[in-house]
Amino acid sequence: MILLFNPRSSASGQHVMPMSVLAVAAVLEGRYDYELVDGNVVDDPLVTLRRIIQEENVDILAITVMPGRQVAQARDVSRALKSENPELVIIWGGYFPTMYEDAVMTAPFVDFVFRGHGEEPFIALVDAIREGNGRRNQAGLTYREADRGKIISNPIGPVPNLDALPDYPYHRLSVEDYVLDTFLGSRTLSHHASYGCPFTCSFCGVVNMVGGKYSAQSPQRIESVVEHLVTTYRANAIQFYDNNFFVSEARSAEICDRLRRFQIAWWAYGRIDTLMKYSETTWAKMRDSGLRMIYLGAEAGSDQTLKLMNKGGRQTTDMTIAIAERMKAHNMVPELSFVIGCPPDPEQDIDRTFRFIREVKKVSPESEIIIYPYTPVPVDGQLFSDAKASGFSFPETLDEWCDDKWIQYSERTTASLPWLSAATQRNIGNFQRVLQAAYPTITDLNLKGMRRLLLCAAGMWRFKLQMYAYPIELRIINRLVPHRRPEITGF
Repeated sequence: MILLFNPRSSASGQHVMPMSVLAVAAVLEGRYDYELVDGNVVDDPLVTLRRIIQEENVDILAITVMPGRQVAQARDVSRALKSENPELVIIWGGYFPTMYEDAVMTAPFVDFVFRGHGEEPFIALVDAIREGNGRRNQAGLTYREADRGKIISNPIGPVPNLDALPDYPYHRLSVEDYVLDTFLGSRTLSHHASYGCPFTCSFCGVVNMVGGKYSAQSPQRIESVVEHLVTTYRANAIQFYDNNFFVSEARSAEICDRLRRFQIAWWAYGRIDTLMKYSETTWAKMRDSGLRMIYLGAEAGSDQTLKLMNKGGRQTTDMTIAIAERMKAHNMVPELSFVIGCPPDPEQDIDRTFRFIREVKKVSPESEIIIYPYTPVPVDGQLFSDAKASGFSFPETLDEWCDDKWIQYSERTTASLPWLSAATQRNIGNFQRVLQAAYPTITDLNLKGMRRLLLCAAGMWRFKLQMYAYPIELRIINRLVPHRRPEITGF
């Protein structure tokens, strides 16, 4: 038997469907016996995995690993189970081992790493292991030579054709565990309708995963999946977790035509420069299909920083203002993320971005603003070079990556970076606290009536007067009026 394990990733208690392991499970279905364990929905994943190994003939444990808290649980589970079952083959895949394969391979309890999207290569490796033929030519595979222990890394293969892959085996999960009550709908489920992104932004880990490659399900396939989620599981809203949903206008328009009949609400990721090229006809189709919010990488408050991020030349700050206005006209909410504090001059970058966020709020008060510190990823470019020049370096071992400070770094919940002073970190945190009080998120379904009015009033006077320092009263109100805040807890 093959065990597929999704380590715990959520601290909120809400469970997002484990689509990475579902994708692997789909190609295993009908070919190999397997079981799927999601660390987000079982009390003690190690106990559950250990029980299955004891009761079944498990020879392979495959783990998907995102940067952050999944790394520590994946390490602890792998180490314990390998110690108890030396013949168990342990395979890691996902974003973390794709970006930091050398660190993962310092752990003797990890036998193989897959980099990139590895559905078919994974099946080929399973075939080779079961046949005992020693073939290790699978795309994206990293492994140790049996005789010398030398680390070998095969080139990453192409992004798979999603229409050629089977549907997720939802029946292998208790889907009710993943139904969320969100601002979109009371029964919100999730789906991946594409892999990758054709762009290569210099702060984005997707670049390591796909190298600018992109593959998408056809509109017909998406319609079929949504119909299944709606009719079988009574979904009334869908969150599309694609890296870039709106790459093609023609495809997007057809998807909207097909989704309209379901009368659901939906949400997806997109690029500002791409969507600004869409016609008004397509925008009307998106609105009428139920699209309520788009997550957009505004990223910076200056065109200079956008160029450093390898977004310049295509995306500008003027486009961010324009898309906020356009979405307002179509009754959609822009969810704008900003990456702040970029070297070599983080204070100037932060000041420009704060002033720009104020401009965005003038034209689109309902816009959602999400602020992250710039955290380098191993992508060549000026930003990464400036970070290294400031004294930044990545951990070299898996155990180092499991230290709390690096987990917080990976989840962007800390600003402990060489180029950010303590005073700058406080300034960021204060601005964020004022902004989120003055404009609390619409996604918090529990923040209503007088509680919302109290919070807005407490924050708005500070925001209007640009008085961000020492927001002591907001700290008190935050305790009295708990609310959802996409904040950077390290600030």
